[in-house]
Amino acid sequence: MTGDQVNAAPAAPEEHAVLIVGAGPVGATLALELAHHGVPSTVIESSTTVSAHPKMDFINGRSMELLRRLGVAEEIRRRGVAPDEPFNFLWTVEPDRPPVSVWEYPSVEGMRSRYAGAEDGSAPLEPYQRLQGSLLEDVLRGRLREHPLVDLRAGWTLKDLQDHGDVVEAVVYDEAEGTERTVRADYLVGCDGGGSTVRRKAGIETEQSGPATRHCDVYFRSTDPALLRNGKFFLTIAAGGVTLVNRDGEGTWTGTFVVPEGEPEPAEPLAAVKQGLGFDFEVDEVINVAHWYGRLAVATAYRSGRVFLAGDAAHQFYPTGGHGANTGLGDACDLGWKLAAVLNGWGGPALLDAYEAERRPVALFNREMCANLLAVWIRFPRLAALGATRPQLAAYLGKESFQIDNVGIHFGYRYNASPIVAHETGPEPDWQWQAITPTTWPGGRPPSVRADDGTALFDRLGEELTLVDLSGENRGKALADQARDKGLPLTLLTVDPTGVRAVWERDLVLLRPDQHVAWRGNEAPAPQAWNDLLDRISGA
Repeated sequence: MTGDQVNAAPAAPEEHAVLIVGAGPVGATLALELAHHGVPSTVIESSTTVSAHPKMDFINGRSMELLRRLGVAEEIRRRGVAPDEPFNFLWTVEPDRPPVSVWEYPSVEGMRSRYAGAEDGSAPLEPYQRLQGSLLEDVLRGRLREHPLVDLRAGWTLKDLQDHGDVVEAVVYDEAEGTERTVRADYLVGCDGGGSTVRRKAGIETEQSGPATRHCDVYFRSTDPALLRNGKFFLTIAAGGVTLVNRDGEGTWTGTFVVPEGEPEPAEPLAAVKQGLGFDFEVDEVINVAHWYGRLAVATAYRSGRVFLAGDAAHQFYPTGGHGANTGLGDACDLGWKLAAVLNGWGGPALLDAYEAERRPVALFNREMCANLLAVWIRFPRLAALGATRPQLAAYLGKESFQIDNVGIHFGYRYNASPIVAHETGPEPDWQWQAITPTTWPGGRPPSVRADDGTALFDRLGEELTLVDLSGENRGKALADQARDKGLPLTLLTVDPTGVRAVWERDLVLLRPDQHVAWRGNEAPAPQAWNDLLDRISGA
């Protein structure tokens, strides 16, 4: 070794635009969203393989619309549960008697039939899809590996971080080399789950609603017909305290039960599942046993300087209602386009301030909606144990069955507190639990409709800002020219107003990259007013 080598300065830390911690569905979607806008990212993930446990298994229709923008919706459907599989919830008391109640919800094919021919904007562009979370991770990580703008580093773990105001320094451990190193990034995003290291290192607390509860999951394969004694289903909720989930429409299952605080984990988890269901069955293979805590918590802040939180790092829900992963996917798409706009030079600092203002209220609302359904889950076995009759249980559950038909929750959130939306005065449109309210009210998702040539209007939107001109008089051209002169990437989409204008309510509608309405109007604003509006929407 030469003297020069002995005295050589250490290598300069790697520089990254965005460092994403966690390659689960949320972190992977965030990386794809950034790449969609031409921004590179580095994703570090402590595990070298996808999860051995299925975790979530419901991607709602709004998430599928957002993923469609990223070009992954078709692959998700190919890997997912067949479109004709039922989505029924079976509530059982005695294993040798029919369910006391059946909550029926359409299959994917049934959803398509429900909305066939709907031209009033009340239909989703994409119905939901059931897909095990581990398979979703596999799909999305495959896309990360293929994309030239994404650097996926499996086996890397975040150890520490420091926000220096103009850059974030992160200390990471490289499992393959067995060494720690320091990397720098313009921005760092924690998508590292409920026990988020990023959240802890950034000093962000969480607000928890109610106590946490311990759970045990048994993931297994079985083709025993006893499991289908009441027909095919998505969920069976047994009065004995077990929830049985059919994961793939075939022979893969998860049995979940609560482990009371202070009691040891059961030595035979599968036996506990059978006891809770009230009957025996043959099991071909126990794939995995997982232990987890259920909680209802939302971070007190989604940002600390150049450090952001998304997904379970920002909010933790129970799996009831399908809110957890879907809220996180919405986070990823919202934060992704904002970071990209800033890094690409057309977005101002207020865009990043708007992330928390938009997404935290969604999480708080979804936390309460999750608690709403969770209360039924808790109360049902309690009522049965207290001697409630089958007619009483059936009546109670029948009244609560509306909860699973909740497309309004998934599609109807509006960013009413956002500083980058041109809000309107006057009464806000109605919101419905079981339906999509077709409206272009600023801050919300516009109606999905088809143009006269049959193409979905959502598919014709630009990758960045889009001004939809339904005036029939080309009123948007001067506005689009002015926006481009300011350096804003804006697509002018002129659409024949026939059949669309009545649903979209205004002649001119300005959309953000995430398909949310930023502004609408019938007349073109004066140049100075339009300039001020563009400054607001671009975060300047």
